[in-house]
Amino acid sequence: MADLAYNLARNVLDKLGSFAYKDLAYTIAGNVLDKLGSLAYQEVSLAWGMKQDLDKLKLITLVLQDVLLDAETKQENNPQLKIWLSHLKDVFHEAVDVLDEFECELLRRQVVKQYGSSGRKVCRFFSWSNPLVYRFSVVHRVKEIRQQLDEIVKNMEKFHLIKTQLNMDQNPPMHDNREMMTHSFVNPSDVIGRDREKEEIVGMVLKEQAQESKNQIIDVISVIGMGGLGKTTLIKSVYNDDAIKEKFDLRIWVCVSLDFNVTRLVKDIIMSATDNKAEISNLTNLDQLQRSLSQTLKDKKFLLVLDDVWNEDLLKWHELAELLSVGSKKSKIIVTTRNSKVASIMGGIRPYELEGLPEKDSLSLFLKYAFRGEEDASKCPELKRIGEEIVEKCSGVPLALKTLGSLLRLKTEAHEWKNVRDSKIWELEQEEGHILPALRLSYNAMSPSLRQCFAYCSTFEEDSLMWNFELISIWMALGILPSPKNKKHLEDIGDSCFVELCNRSFFQLDPHEDYFVMWQEFRVHDLIHNLACSITQNESSIVNSNDDREISDTVRYLRVVINENNLKKLSKLKKLKSVHIEDTGDEKDEVVQLFLSTCISTFKHLRVFDLSRLSFEVLPNSVGTMKHLRYLNLGGNRNMKRLPDSICKLQSLQTLILSRCVELEEIPKDIGNLVSLRTLTFTTKQSFLAEGGIGCLKSLRLLVIGGCKNLRSLPHDLINCNTLCSLIIGGCDQLNLASEFINKDVQLSLHAFLIYGLPETTELPQWLQQAAKTLQKLHIGSCPKLSRLPEWLPKLTSLEKLVIRNCPELLSLPDGMEGLTSLTHLEIEDCDALQEACKPEVGSDWHKIAHVPNRIIGEAD
Repeated sequence: MADLAYNLARNVLDKLGSFAYKDLAYTIAGNVLDKLGSLAYQEVSLAWGMKQDLDKLKLITLVLQDVLLDAETKQENNPQLKIWLSHLKDVFHEAVDVLDEFECELLRRQVVKQYGSSGRKVCRFFSWSNPLVYRFSVVHRVKEIRQQLDEIVKNMEKFHLIKTQLNMDQNPPMHDNREMMTHSFVNPSDVIGRDREKEEIVGMVLKEQAQESKNQIIDVISVIGMGGLGKTTLIKSVYNDDAIKEKFDLRIWVCVSLDFNVTRLVKDIIMSATDNKAEISNLTNLDQLQRSLSQTLKDKKFLLVLDDVWNEDLLKWHELAELLSVGSKKSKIIVTTRNSKVASIMGGIRPYELEGLPEKDSLSLFLKYAFRGEEDASKCPELKRIGEEIVEKCSGVPLALKTLGSLLRLKTEAHEWKNVRDSKIWELEQEEGHILPALRLSYNAMSPSLRQCFAYCSTFEEDSLMWNFELISIWMALGILPSPKNKKHLEDIGDSCFVELCNRSFFQLDPHEDYFVMWQEFRVHDLIHNLACSITQNESSIVNSNDDREISDTVRYLRVVINENNLKKLSKLKKLKSVHIEDTGDEKDEVVQLFLSTCISTFKHLRVFDLSRLSFEVLPNSVGTMKHLRYLNLGGNRNMKRLPDSICKLQSLQTLILSRCVELEEIPKDIGNLVSLRTLTFTTKQSFLAEGGIGCLKSLRLLVIGGCKNLRSLPHDLINCNTLCSLIIGGCDQLNLASEFINKDVQLSLHAFLIYGLPETTELPQWLQQAAKTLQKLHIGSCPKLSRLPEWLPKLTSLEKLVIRNCPELLSLPDGMEGLTSLTHLEIEDCDALQEACKPEVGSDWHKIAHVPNRIIGEAD
């Protein structure tokens, strides 16, 4: 049965191969129109004498956009129309690239103007090698694009396309309140309809099994079922069962996914079993890891969960099993997998085959997402009846039930529910499972831009964790977010799209998510990932180290592992917009450098360059030629000591991530030239940050200063960053914010301020007062010398969240806290004296916080 489910899932993916990235042409047309209406277009087109050509380009694009929704609907049954649409998308992409030249030129002028007549050296630094040739080239490309679109319009007539306007109700709603979204997410331990399965598997784990054979060292229990059946959720409930906790000395959880790399798995096992994560994460030698593993597991009775295993290589499993043999023979291993062959390779007792939920439990789960539960559903009998019919088609698959329930949650009309029930999409797959058609329904209900945001998930590694702010930055870099309206910022629009995808159960938040955190870590369920891959088709590709497949020249989004074989595949990838590069650790530095240089010279229109999985000493100086680059992630590079000066030529760069670059000697002095930079995170060995650097970043909205062990002070001109919304400072052992500057003439627009791990800080910085009207979140953690909170704290009248953790010297809250009427969330933890003062009803400071509706004082009061 499990083999059948596995093969059926693969067959469904093959059938979905014809389901193109439908809304791409429409959204790219919107991008072209946005750029044609921008300030850059207006200024540069006049200066370069191109206004007439660009006006014609705008008119043609408007004509084409009117029929694209109809074209995208009809293309599946018309091969010629599909080819026509594909060609149009290519031309639109080229138009976006050319129009970006205008923005680059405007930004170049902005930097040069910033230095005035004294900046001749700067002018030379940022000037094109031959301005006349460059201008002629751009003009020529615009004319070529306009001619191609003229021809496309002529060919369009034979398709008899109908003008269609986008329904504005399809636009993703913009949420300002994140808390409801966070708390509506189901905790993995909250399992519906799996009591019997849990009891049976707990019994299997607790039962003392005789060894199957002399080769079977530790009992293995395999749980088999197709994706979305809830294997992981079920095993989490087993893992956290009290009887299990009592039975084993150690409980270890490791997500394996596609890459059964023994070195990585051993490292993950040790880190899950111990608290010594920092030291272990730096080990790469298997012999060192084996010794550490032996010390960790020696004679211990452990429970190891290997979640989502795909490995069919018997030798790899035997290698890991031998390393685990140092533990007690009474240990147990639980494996979750979709494939019965995997279970047979890993041996052990008879596999446990997970089936769909019973009808009653399926309905309960569906109603929980569609209505909030049975009681609310009873108030809408007609919708509940239709829902029962929808549930029948979900085949008991929890993920399908959650997805469709979320889709219908805000729909109150019977005809909307019937459209889902009667959709022909259900009929595309009559065999067991039905989950991908269910997920396609939710995908089809999204706006074009939200579909494009989701589709980018095809570049993710399966079941890997990611920070939402990084994903939002990538969406921004690729220009796939809806156009800003009503003075909204792109980050806010991206956040709303992220929330919407969470609400639709396409993203899964960390179930142990801290209620008070500023960012959210999430993952994409592997079946959802498969859906995204089926949507992007040949426009997205993941190429592993031993992958012999050629990369299609249509690929725009790539994740690739560095090796000489993959290096040969890069030369024809002229359309690439984003690349995520990984390293196995086996390649020589020369190969890494050649790989990077080839990417820079080949991918002329790259927007996203993610090198966060690499450690190299030198970033090629040619990076300064990547004038379209908007996202550069160098985070976690433990070998890089300096950045090339040319990096400061990237005026289009919006996001620069340098966090955990522990050997980086300094932030470039001319970083202020990055006039588009909105997000900056860094680690540096500097003791002092130069004036005229970060303080000159006039677009900066997020700044993270972390792990700067030598840093003693912040630059005084940092307060000039009046666009800064979020500031996070942590892990800076010598930094005392009490001595920091204040300028009463400057008003900050700071919304969130978080500090942690500042052992020398004795007071909050005085300049925080300048954000009294805007600050909404304040998080103070692990500041052991912080002995008092400032008297002006109650002046932060916009404050909504206050978190104080591990500040043992704090004795009380300042007077006037009861005046913070906007404060809705308060947490005080590991602050014994302050917790005593804030005890409900009896504490000396209780009256100051009694009005706060959501409080956690030590434990929830």
